[in-house]
Amino acid sequence: MLNIFKFLGILGLILIISGVLIKKRNRKTRDYIYIVGGIFLTAYSYYIKDYIFITLQIIFVVVALYDLIRMHKS
Repeated sequence: MLNIFKFLGILGLILIISGVLIKKRNRKTRDYIYIVGGIFLTAYSYYIKDYIFITLQIIFVVVALYDLIRMHKS
């Protein structure tokens, strides 16, 4: 049976892959997808206790948030 953390991991992976496939003109949407996907993968990484991947995902989410905030300011 698929537990909630594995489901979040799969969903996060699908979201990030779809974000990569979105064209550059939809940067705001792409950032939102990256943020949600990154949060889901962070939860999964915490579940599997992979601290390197947790760190990577936190940085990934922070960078996407920074880009989104920067776009809103300009």
